[in-house]
Amino acid sequence: MGILNALPTFFSQWLDATSLFIFLLVFLLAADYIKNRAPKNFPLGPWSLPFVGNIFNIDPLKLTLSLPLVQLAERYGNIFSLRLGRDKAVVVNGFKMVKEALVNQGDIFAGRTLTPVFERINRGQGLSMSNGYMWKQQRRFAMSTLRNFGVGKKTLESTILEETNLHMLPLFPNLHVHFDECPTTFVTHLSMICQSGHPISHHVALALSHPPQGRPYTLTLISFSLSLFLQRFLQLYNAFPTVMKQLPGRHNDIFRNYKKVVAFLTQQIQTHRENWEPSEPRDYVDSYFAEIIKRHNDPEAQFDDENLCYCTLDLIIAGTETTSTTLRWALLYMMKHQQVQEKVHEEINRVIGQARQPSMDDRPNMPYTDAVIHEVQRISNIVPLNLPRLTTRDTTLGGYFIPEGTQIIPNLTSVLFDKNEWETPDSFNPHHFLDASGEFVRKEAFMPFSAGQRICLGENLAKMDLFLFFTSLLQKLTFHSPAGVEPSFDFQVGLTLSPLPFQICASMR
Repeated sequence: MGILNALPTFFSQWLDATSLFIFLLVFLLAADYIKNRAPKNFPLGPWSLPFVGNIFNIDPLKLTLSLPLVQLAERYGNIFSLRLGRDKAVVVNGFKMVKEALVNQGDIFAGRTLTPVFERINRGQGLSMSNGYMWKQQRRFAMSTLRNFGVGKKTLESTILEETNLHMLPLFPNLHVHFDECPTTFVTHLSMICQSGHPISHHVALALSHPPQGRPYTLTLISFSLSLFLQRFLQLYNAFPTVMKQLPGRHNDIFRNYKKVVAFLTQQIQTHRENWEPSEPRDYVDSYFAEIIKRHNDPEAQFDDENLCYCTLDLIIAGTETTSTTLRWALLYMMKHQQVQEKVHEEINRVIGQARQPSMDDRPNMPYTDAVIHEVQRISNIVPLNLPRLTTRDTTLGGYFIPEGTQIIPNLTSVLFDKNEWETPDSFNPHHFLDASGEFVRKEAFMPFSAGQRICLGENLAKMDLFLFFTSLLQKLTFHSPAGVEPSFDFQVGLTLSPLPFQICASMR
Protein backbone atom coordinates (compact mmCIF):
# COMPACT_ATOMS: atom_id res chain seq x y z
CA MET A 1 0.00 0.00 0.00
CA GLY A 2 2.90 2.37 0.80
CA ILE A 3 4.30 1.95 -2.74
CA LEU A 4 0.89 2.53 -4.33
CA ASN A 5 0.37 5.64 -2.22
CA ALA A 6 3.78 6.99 -3.36
CA LEU A 7 3.12 6.55 -7.10
CA PRO A 8 0.94 9.66 -7.58
CA THR A 9 3.61 11.79 -5.90
CA PHE A 10 6.36 10.26 -8.10
CA PHE A 11 4.43 10.84 -11.34
CA SER A 12 3.51 14.34 -10.21
CA GLN A 13 7.18 15.19 -9.62
CA TRP A 14 8.21 13.55 -12.90
CA LEU A 15 5.57 15.45 -14.83
CA ASP A 16 6.59 18.68 -13.12
CA ALA A 17 10.25 18.12 -14.13
CA THR A 18 9.26 17.21 -17.69
CA SER A 19 6.95 20.19 -17.95
CA LEU A 20 9.69 22.47 -16.67
CA PHE A 21 12.17 21.05 -19.21
CA ILE A 22 9.69 21.45 -22.06
CA PHE A 23 8.85 24.98 -20.94
CA LEU A 24 12.52 25.95 -20.78
CA LEU A 25 13.21 24.40 -24.18
CA VAL A 26 10.27 26.19 -25.80
CA PHE A 27 11.26 29.43 -24.09
CA LEU A 28 14.85 29.17 -25.30
CA LEU A 29 13.77 28.31 -28.84
CA ALA A 30 11.36 31.24 -28.87
CA ALA A 31 14.02 33.58 -27.49
CA ASP A 32 16.52 32.36 -30.08
CA TYR A 33 13.99 32.86 -32.88
CA ILE A 34 13.09 36.38 -31.74
CA LYS A 35 16.74 37.38 -31.28
CA ASN A 36 17.80 36.05 -34.68
CA ARG A 37 14.65 36.86 -36.63
CA ALA A 38 15.76 38.53 -39.83
CA PRO A 39 14.51 42.08 -40.37
CA LYS A 40 12.51 42.95 -43.44
CA ASN A 41 14.47 42.74 -46.69
CA PHE A 42 17.47 41.09 -45.01
CA PRO A 43 19.64 38.89 -47.29
CA LEU A 44 18.49 35.29 -47.59
CA GLY A 45 20.70 32.33 -46.75
CA PRO A 46 20.83 28.59 -46.08
CA TRP A 47 18.84 26.97 -43.29
CA SER A 48 20.38 27.04 -39.83
CA LEU A 49 19.87 25.27 -36.54
CA PRO A 50 18.70 27.03 -33.38
CA PHE A 51 21.53 28.22 -31.09
CA VAL A 52 24.41 26.97 -33.29
CA GLY A 53 23.41 28.26 -36.72
CA ASN A 54 25.33 26.84 -39.68
CA ILE A 55 28.16 25.31 -37.65
CA PHE A 56 27.24 21.74 -38.55
CA ASN A 57 26.11 22.14 -42.16
CA ILE A 58 29.09 24.26 -43.30
CA ASP A 59 32.63 23.01 -42.62
CA PRO A 60 34.59 25.85 -40.90
CA LEU A 61 37.75 24.90 -42.83
CA LYS A 62 35.98 25.05 -46.18
CA LEU A 63 34.30 28.27 -45.09
CA THR A 64 37.70 29.84 -44.35
CA LEU A 65 38.86 28.81 -47.82
CA SER A 66 35.59 30.36 -49.10
CA LEU A 67 34.73 27.15 -50.97
CA PRO A 68 31.06 26.93 -49.86
CA LEU A 69 30.61 30.67 -50.39
CA VAL A 70 30.99 30.30 -54.15
CA GLN A 71 28.23 27.71 -54.26
CA LEU A 72 25.98 29.74 -51.97
CA ALA A 73 26.53 32.86 -54.11
CA GLU A 74 25.34 30.93 -57.16
CA ARG A 75 22.13 30.12 -55.32
CA TYR A 76 21.44 33.27 -53.29
CA GLY A 77 23.35 35.94 -55.21
CA ASN A 78 26.37 38.05 -54.27
CA ILE A 79 24.88 39.04 -50.92
CA PHE A 80 23.55 36.35 -48.60
CA SER A 81 23.41 35.58 -44.90
CA LEU A 82 24.84 32.89 -42.66
CA ARG A 83 24.39 32.27 -39.00
CA LEU A 84 27.69 31.67 -37.24
CA GLY A 85 26.95 30.66 -33.67
CA ARG A 86 24.88 33.28 -31.92
CA ASP A 87 24.87 35.95 -34.60
CA LYS A 88 23.95 36.40 -38.23
CA ALA A 89 26.58 37.39 -40.76
CA VAL A 90 26.25 38.79 -44.26
CA VAL A 91 28.67 37.52 -46.89
CA VAL A 92 29.57 39.95 -49.67
CA ASN A 93 30.86 38.50 -52.95
CA GLY A 94 32.21 39.86 -56.20
CA PHE A 95 34.27 42.96 -56.91
CA LYS A 96 31.38 45.38 -57.39
CA MET A 97 29.61 44.51 -54.15
CA VAL A 98 32.81 44.30 -52.08
CA LYS A 99 33.92 47.68 -53.41
CA GLU A 100 30.51 49.17 -52.64
CA ALA A 101 30.77 47.95 -49.06
CA LEU A 102 34.43 48.50 -48.19
CA VAL A 103 35.20 51.58 -50.29
CA ASN A 104 32.03 53.48 -51.21
CA GLN A 105 30.51 52.89 -47.76
CA GLY A 106 33.86 52.51 -46.02
CA ASP A 107 32.90 54.37 -42.83
CA ILE A 108 29.81 52.19 -42.34
CA PHE A 109 31.68 48.91 -42.89
CA ALA A 110 34.73 49.86 -40.80
CA GLY A 111 33.74 48.15 -37.55
CA ARG A 112 35.28 44.94 -36.30
CA THR A 113 33.41 41.95 -34.90
CA LEU A 114 34.55 41.07 -31.39
CA THR A 115 33.63 37.41 -30.99
CA PRO A 116 33.78 35.72 -27.56
CA VAL A 117 37.06 34.06 -28.61
CA PHE A 118 38.79 37.34 -29.43
CA GLU A 119 37.17 39.05 -26.47
CA ARG A 120 38.92 36.54 -24.23
CA ILE A 121 42.22 36.77 -26.15
CA ASN A 122 42.71 40.54 -26.30
CA ARG A 123 39.47 42.19 -25.12
CA GLY A 124 39.20 44.14 -28.35
CA GLN A 125 42.59 45.80 -28.04
CA GLY A 126 45.41 46.13 -30.56
CA LEU A 127 45.13 47.33 -34.15
CA SER A 128 43.24 44.51 -35.82
CA MET A 129 40.30 43.87 -33.46
CA SER A 130 39.66 47.28 -31.89
CA ASN A 131 36.83 49.67 -32.71
CA GLY A 132 35.68 53.25 -32.43
CA TYR A 133 37.73 56.12 -31.09
CA MET A 134 40.42 53.88 -29.66
CA TRP A 135 40.98 52.11 -33.00
CA LYS A 136 41.14 55.39 -34.92
CA GLN A 137 43.70 56.85 -32.53
CA GLN A 138 45.85 53.70 -32.47
CA ARG A 139 45.76 53.33 -36.26
CA ARG A 140 46.55 57.02 -36.85
CA PHE A 141 49.52 56.80 -34.50
CA ALA A 142 50.78 53.58 -36.08
CA MET A 143 50.54 55.00 -39.62
CA SER A 144 52.39 58.22 -38.74
CA THR A 145 55.07 56.31 -36.81
CA LEU A 146 55.65 53.85 -39.65
CA ARG A 147 56.01 56.75 -42.07
CA ASN A 148 58.43 58.51 -39.75
CA PHE A 149 60.65 55.43 -39.73
CA GLY A 150 60.75 55.11 -43.48
CA VAL A 151 57.83 52.92 -44.57
CA GLY A 152 57.10 53.76 -48.20
CA LYS A 153 60.34 55.73 -48.50
CA LYS A 154 63.69 54.97 -50.09
CA THR A 155 65.41 54.96 -46.69
CA LEU A 156 64.40 51.34 -46.15
CA GLU A 157 65.71 50.13 -49.51
CA SER A 158 69.28 49.76 -48.34
CA THR A 159 68.18 47.64 -45.38
CA ILE A 160 66.15 45.29 -47.55
CA LEU A 161 68.90 44.95 -50.16
CA GLU A 162 71.56 44.39 -47.53
CA GLU A 163 69.47 41.61 -46.03
CA THR A 164 69.07 40.02 -49.44
CA ASN A 165 72.80 40.00 -50.10
CA LEU A 166 73.85 38.87 -46.64
CA HIS A 167 71.24 36.23 -45.89
CA MET A 168 69.06 35.24 -48.84
CA LEU A 169 71.33 34.95 -51.87
CA PRO A 170 73.99 32.78 -50.18
CA LEU A 171 71.33 30.18 -49.32
CA PHE A 172 70.48 29.16 -52.87
CA PRO A 173 73.29 28.73 -55.39
CA ASN A 174 74.03 25.18 -56.53
CA LEU A 175 72.11 23.44 -53.77
CA HIS A 176 68.70 22.09 -52.87
CA VAL A 177 66.83 24.21 -50.37
CA HIS A 178 64.22 22.48 -48.23
CA PHE A 179 61.33 24.63 -47.06
CA ASP A 180 60.21 22.84 -43.95
CA GLU A 181 58.05 23.86 -41.02
CA CYS A 182 60.23 26.94 -40.44
CA PRO A 183 60.80 28.16 -44.00
CA THR A 184 64.07 29.89 -44.76
CA THR A 185 62.38 32.88 -46.38
CA PHE A 186 60.21 33.36 -43.31
CA VAL A 187 63.18 33.51 -40.97
CA THR A 188 65.11 35.73 -43.39
CA HIS A 189 62.26 38.16 -43.85
CA LEU A 190 61.69 38.30 -40.12
CA SER A 191 65.37 39.05 -39.68
CA MET A 192 64.96 41.96 -42.07
CA ILE A 193 62.00 43.21 -40.07
CA CYS A 194 64.16 43.17 -36.97
CA GLN A 195 66.94 45.38 -38.30
CA SER A 196 67.83 48.41 -36.21
CA GLY A 197 65.85 51.42 -37.33
CA HIS A 198 62.90 49.37 -38.59
CA PRO A 199 59.57 50.80 -37.40
CA ILE A 200 58.64 47.86 -35.16
CA SER A 201 61.56 46.95 -32.91
CA HIS A 202 64.80 45.09 -33.41
CA HIS A 203 64.95 43.83 -29.85
CA VAL A 204 61.29 42.90 -29.37
CA ALA A 205 60.62 41.23 -32.74
CA LEU A 206 63.89 39.31 -32.70
CA ALA A 207 63.15 37.99 -29.21
CA LEU A 208 59.69 36.88 -30.27
CA SER A 209 61.03 35.02 -33.30
CA HIS A 210 64.11 33.57 -31.57
CA PRO A 211 63.21 33.10 -27.88
CA PRO A 212 65.58 31.48 -25.39
CA GLN A 213 66.10 27.80 -26.04
CA GLY A 214 63.37 25.63 -24.62
CA ARG A 215 60.79 28.42 -24.36
CA PRO A 216 57.99 27.95 -26.92
CA TYR A 217 56.90 31.59 -27.17
CA THR A 218 57.21 31.94 -30.92
CA LEU A 219 55.20 33.00 -33.94
CA THR A 220 54.90 29.31 -34.75
CA LEU A 221 52.84 28.98 -31.58
CA ILE A 222 50.51 31.70 -32.84
CA SER A 223 50.26 30.10 -36.28
CA PHE A 224 49.28 26.80 -34.68
CA SER A 225 46.70 28.57 -32.56
CA LEU A 226 45.11 30.36 -35.50
CA SER A 227 44.85 27.09 -37.39
CA LEU A 228 42.62 25.89 -34.53
CA PHE A 229 40.18 28.70 -35.34
CA LEU A 230 39.03 26.56 -38.23
CA GLN A 231 37.72 23.85 -35.94
CA ARG A 232 34.08 23.51 -34.99
CA PHE A 233 34.80 23.63 -31.27
CA LEU A 234 35.86 27.28 -31.67
CA GLN A 235 32.58 28.02 -33.41
CA LEU A 236 30.83 26.32 -30.51
CA TYR A 237 32.81 28.51 -28.12
CA ASN A 238 31.49 31.60 -29.89
CA ALA A 239 27.95 30.19 -29.64
CA PHE A 240 28.15 29.05 -25.98
CA PRO A 241 31.07 30.90 -24.33
CA THR A 242 29.80 30.52 -20.77
CA VAL A 243 29.46 26.75 -21.12
CA MET A 244 32.62 26.19 -23.17
CA LYS A 245 34.76 28.07 -20.63
CA GLN A 246 34.05 25.27 -18.19
CA LEU A 247 34.77 22.40 -20.58
CA PRO A 248 38.11 20.80 -21.47
CA GLY A 249 39.18 20.69 -25.11
CA ARG A 250 41.55 22.05 -27.72
CA HIS A 251 39.90 25.46 -27.62
CA ASN A 252 41.80 25.99 -24.39
CA ASP A 253 45.09 25.58 -26.30
CA ILE A 254 44.45 28.86 -28.09
CA PHE A 255 44.00 30.82 -24.89
CA ARG A 256 46.99 29.19 -23.22
CA ASN A 257 49.23 29.85 -26.23
CA TYR A 258 48.26 33.50 -26.57
CA LYS A 259 48.69 34.01 -22.86
CA LYS A 260 52.26 32.68 -23.12
CA VAL A 261 53.09 34.81 -26.14
CA VAL A 262 51.65 37.96 -24.58
CA ALA A 263 53.49 37.37 -21.31
CA PHE A 264 56.78 36.85 -23.14
CA LEU A 265 56.26 39.85 -25.41
CA THR A 266 55.36 42.03 -22.41
CA GLN A 267 58.62 41.02 -20.77
CA GLN A 268 60.60 41.92 -23.90
CA ILE A 269 58.91 45.32 -24.16
CA GLN A 270 59.81 46.09 -20.56
CA THR A 271 63.40 45.11 -21.27
CA HIS A 272 63.31 47.45 -24.26
CA ARG A 273 62.10 50.26 -21.99
CA GLU A 274 65.18 49.95 -19.77
CA ASN A 275 67.32 51.36 -22.60
CA TRP A 276 64.80 53.92 -23.82
CA GLU A 277 66.02 57.42 -24.62
CA PRO A 278 62.95 59.65 -25.12
CA SER A 279 64.92 62.11 -27.25
CA GLU A 280 66.14 59.36 -29.62
CA PRO A 281 63.28 56.94 -30.44
CA ARG A 282 64.58 53.82 -32.15
CA ASP A 283 61.31 52.29 -33.35
CA TYR A 284 57.56 51.97 -32.95
CA VAL A 285 57.86 50.68 -29.38
CA ASP A 286 59.97 53.66 -28.27
CA SER A 287 57.54 56.06 -29.92
CA TYR A 288 54.66 54.35 -28.14
CA PHE A 289 56.37 54.84 -24.77
CA ALA A 290 56.38 58.58 -25.45
CA GLU A 291 52.76 58.51 -26.61
CA ILE A 292 51.68 56.85 -23.34
CA ILE A 293 53.03 59.87 -21.46
CA LYS A 294 51.64 62.35 -23.97
CA ARG A 295 48.13 60.87 -23.94
CA HIS A 296 47.78 60.21 -20.22
CA ASN A 297 44.76 62.56 -20.10
CA ASP A 298 43.01 60.67 -22.91
CA PRO A 299 42.08 57.30 -21.38
CA GLU A 300 39.62 56.47 -24.17
CA ALA A 301 42.51 56.23 -26.65
CA GLN A 302 44.01 53.48 -24.43
CA PHE A 303 47.68 54.23 -24.93
CA ASP A 304 49.04 51.95 -22.23
CA ASP A 305 51.46 49.07 -21.77
CA GLU A 306 48.86 46.37 -22.34
CA ASN A 307 47.65 47.86 -25.61
CA LEU A 308 51.25 48.39 -26.72
CA CYS A 309 51.76 44.65 -26.41
CA TYR A 310 48.74 43.79 -28.58
CA CYS A 311 49.52 46.48 -31.17
CA THR A 312 53.13 45.32 -31.45
CA LEU A 313 52.03 41.72 -31.84
CA ASP A 314 49.62 42.70 -34.63
CA LEU A 315 52.39 44.57 -36.48
CA ILE A 316 54.91 41.75 -36.13
CA ILE A 317 52.47 39.12 -37.40
CA ALA A 318 51.22 41.27 -40.28
CA GLY A 319 54.74 42.37 -41.21
CA THR A 320 56.33 38.95 -41.47
CA GLU A 321 54.03 36.09 -42.37
CA THR A 322 52.20 37.66 -45.30
CA THR A 323 55.26 38.82 -47.23
CA SER A 324 57.32 35.71 -46.60
CA THR A 325 54.41 33.48 -47.64
CA THR A 326 53.95 35.46 -50.85
CA LEU A 327 57.66 35.09 -51.64
CA ARG A 328 57.43 31.33 -51.24
CA TRP A 329 54.45 31.23 -53.60
CA ALA A 330 56.41 33.40 -56.06
CA LEU A 331 59.30 30.93 -56.15
CA LEU A 332 56.88 28.05 -56.70
CA TYR A 333 55.27 29.80 -59.64
CA MET A 334 58.67 30.61 -61.15
CA MET A 335 59.62 26.92 -60.85
CA LYS A 336 56.41 25.95 -62.61
CA HIS A 337 56.40 28.66 -65.29
CA GLN A 338 59.91 28.77 -66.68
CA GLN A 339 58.92 30.99 -69.62
CA VAL A 340 57.63 33.63 -67.23
CA GLN A 341 60.88 33.43 -65.27
CA GLU A 342 62.89 33.88 -68.47
CA LYS A 343 60.93 37.03 -69.36
CA VAL A 344 61.60 38.43 -65.90
CA HIS A 345 65.31 37.68 -66.38
CA GLU A 346 65.28 39.48 -69.74
CA GLU A 347 63.63 42.57 -68.26
CA ILE A 348 66.07 42.65 -65.36
CA ASN A 349 69.00 42.40 -67.79
CA ARG A 350 67.61 45.25 -69.90
CA VAL A 351 66.70 47.65 -67.08
CA ILE A 352 69.11 46.86 -64.25
CA GLY A 353 71.81 44.57 -65.58
CA GLN A 354 74.12 42.66 -63.26
CA ALA A 355 76.39 45.46 -62.08
CA ARG A 356 74.09 47.26 -59.64
CA GLN A 357 71.33 46.43 -57.17
CA PRO A 358 67.64 46.93 -57.94
CA SER A 359 65.86 50.05 -56.73
CA MET A 360 62.25 51.06 -56.34
CA ASP A 361 62.97 53.63 -59.04
CA ASP A 362 63.28 50.68 -61.44
CA ARG A 363 59.74 49.46 -60.90
CA PRO A 364 58.03 51.86 -63.36
CA ASN A 365 60.45 50.63 -66.02
CA MET A 366 59.78 46.94 -65.29
CA PRO A 367 56.08 46.42 -66.06
CA TYR A 368 56.39 42.67 -66.68
CA THR A 369 58.16 41.96 -63.38
CA ASP A 370 55.65 44.14 -61.56
CA ALA A 371 52.80 42.25 -63.27
CA VAL A 372 54.28 38.89 -62.23
CA ILE A 373 54.48 39.95 -58.58
CA HIS A 374 50.89 41.21 -58.64
CA GLU A 375 49.68 38.02 -60.29
CA VAL A 376 51.39 35.93 -57.61
CA GLN A 377 49.58 37.93 -54.96
CA ARG A 378 46.28 37.56 -56.76
CA ILE A 379 46.33 33.84 -57.43
CA SER A 380 47.99 32.78 -54.16
CA ASN A 381 45.11 34.48 -52.30
CA ILE A 382 46.80 34.05 -48.91
CA VAL A 383 44.03 35.74 -46.88
CA PRO A 384 40.79 34.55 -48.53
CA LEU A 385 38.26 36.20 -46.22
CA ASN A 386 40.33 38.78 -44.39
CA LEU A 387 38.87 39.56 -40.95
CA PRO A 388 35.10 40.12 -40.62
CA ARG A 389 33.79 43.69 -40.50
CA LEU A 390 30.89 45.14 -38.51
CA THR A 391 28.40 47.74 -39.68
CA THR A 392 28.50 50.91 -37.59
CA ARG A 393 24.96 52.00 -38.56
CA ASP A 394 21.96 50.89 -40.63
CA THR A 395 22.54 50.81 -44.37
CA THR A 396 21.52 49.13 -47.62
CA LEU A 397 23.75 47.05 -49.87
CA GLY A 398 22.69 45.64 -53.21
CA GLY A 399 19.08 46.47 -52.40
CA TYR A 400 19.15 44.61 -49.05
CA PHE A 401 18.73 46.15 -45.62
CA ILE A 402 21.77 45.65 -43.34
CA PRO A 403 21.16 46.79 -39.75
CA GLU A 404 23.77 48.32 -37.46
CA GLY A 405 25.93 45.74 -35.69
CA THR A 406 25.74 43.13 -38.47
CA GLN A 407 28.85 41.03 -39.02
CA ILE A 408 30.11 41.37 -42.62
CA ILE A 409 32.34 38.81 -44.33
CA PRO A 410 33.99 40.29 -47.45
CA ASN A 411 34.90 37.33 -49.64
CA LEU A 412 38.22 38.50 -51.12
CA THR A 413 38.53 35.22 -53.04
CA SER A 414 35.45 36.18 -55.04
CA VAL A 415 37.15 39.48 -55.91
CA LEU A 416 40.55 38.08 -56.85
CA PHE A 417 38.88 35.36 -58.97
CA ASP A 418 35.94 37.40 -60.27
CA LYS A 419 35.22 36.19 -63.82
CA ASN A 420 33.96 39.64 -64.75
CA GLU A 421 37.28 41.25 -63.83
CA TRP A 422 39.94 38.72 -64.84
CA GLU A 423 40.36 37.13 -68.25
CA THR A 424 41.56 33.75 -66.91
CA PRO A 425 40.89 33.95 -63.16
CA ASP A 426 41.85 30.34 -62.38
CA SER A 427 45.17 30.43 -64.26
CA PHE A 428 48.49 32.11 -63.51
CA ASN A 429 48.56 34.91 -66.06
CA PRO A 430 50.73 38.04 -65.61
CA HIS A 431 48.94 39.63 -68.58
CA HIS A 432 46.06 40.35 -66.21
CA PHE A 433 48.14 43.41 -65.26
CA LEU A 434 49.42 44.40 -68.72
CA ASP A 435 47.77 46.30 -71.54
CA ALA A 436 48.12 45.57 -75.24
CA SER A 437 51.39 47.51 -75.41
CA GLY A 438 52.89 45.69 -72.43
CA GLU A 439 52.50 48.55 -69.95
CA PHE A 440 51.50 47.84 -66.37
CA VAL A 441 47.80 48.33 -65.58
CA ARG A 442 46.44 48.86 -62.09
CA LYS A 443 43.28 46.86 -61.44
CA GLU A 444 40.67 47.97 -58.92
CA ALA A 445 39.80 44.32 -58.30
CA PHE A 446 43.31 43.68 -56.97
CA MET A 447 42.55 43.56 -53.21
CA PRO A 448 45.00 41.22 -51.45
CA PHE A 449 45.46 43.88 -48.76
CA SER A 450 41.69 44.35 -48.40
CA ALA A 451 40.29 47.85 -49.02
CA GLY A 452 38.75 50.85 -47.35
CA GLN A 453 39.45 52.13 -43.87
CA ARG A 454 40.69 48.74 -42.65
CA ILE A 455 43.19 48.22 -45.47
CA CYS A 456 46.44 46.63 -44.31
CA LEU A 457 48.75 49.09 -42.55
CA GLY A 458 51.81 47.42 -44.04
CA GLU A 459 50.73 47.58 -47.70
CA ASN A 460 53.49 49.98 -48.78
CA LEU A 461 56.17 48.08 -46.87
CA ALA A 462 54.98 44.78 -48.34
CA LYS A 463 55.07 46.15 -51.89
CA MET A 464 58.63 47.39 -51.38
CA ASP A 465 59.72 44.12 -49.80
CA LEU A 466 58.23 41.98 -52.55
CA PHE A 467 59.65 43.97 -55.44
CA LEU A 468 63.18 44.27 -54.02
CA PHE A 469 63.42 40.71 -52.68
CA PHE A 470 61.94 39.12 -55.80
CA THR A 471 63.97 41.21 -58.25
CA SER A 472 67.21 40.74 -56.31
CA LEU A 473 66.79 36.98 -56.27
CA LEU A 474 65.98 36.70 -59.98
CA GLN A 475 68.76 39.09 -60.90
CA LYS A 476 71.29 36.54 -59.66
CA LEU A 477 69.51 33.18 -59.74
CA THR A 478 67.44 30.79 -61.83
CA PHE A 479 64.97 28.60 -59.93
CA HIS A 480 63.76 25.15 -60.92
CA SER A 481 62.43 21.94 -59.38
CA PRO A 482 64.66 19.00 -58.41
CA ALA A 483 64.87 16.37 -61.14
CA GLY A 484 61.67 14.37 -61.42
CA VAL A 485 59.76 16.55 -58.94
CA GLU A 486 56.66 18.46 -60.04
CA PRO A 487 55.87 21.62 -58.04
CA SER A 488 52.84 21.18 -55.79
CA PHE A 489 50.41 24.03 -55.19
CA ASP A 490 48.66 22.39 -52.27
CA PHE A 491 48.55 24.58 -49.20
CA GLN A 492 48.27 24.55 -45.44
CA VAL A 493 46.13 26.86 -43.34
CA GLY A 494 47.62 28.84 -40.49
CA LEU A 495 48.11 32.59 -40.30
CA THR A 496 47.77 32.49 -44.09
CA LEU A 497 47.28 30.01 -46.90
CA SER A 498 50.90 28.96 -47.34
CA PRO A 499 52.60 26.35 -49.56
CA LEU A 500 53.25 22.91 -48.16
CA PRO A 501 56.94 22.18 -47.48
CA PHE A 502 58.80 21.90 -50.77
CA GLN A 503 62.26 21.61 -52.31
CA ILE A 504 63.78 24.08 -54.74
CA CYS A 505 66.99 24.22 -56.78
CA ALA A 506 68.80 27.42 -57.70
CA SER A 507 71.76 28.14 -59.94
CA MET A 508 73.76 31.30 -60.56
CA ARG A 509 72.89 33.13 -63.77
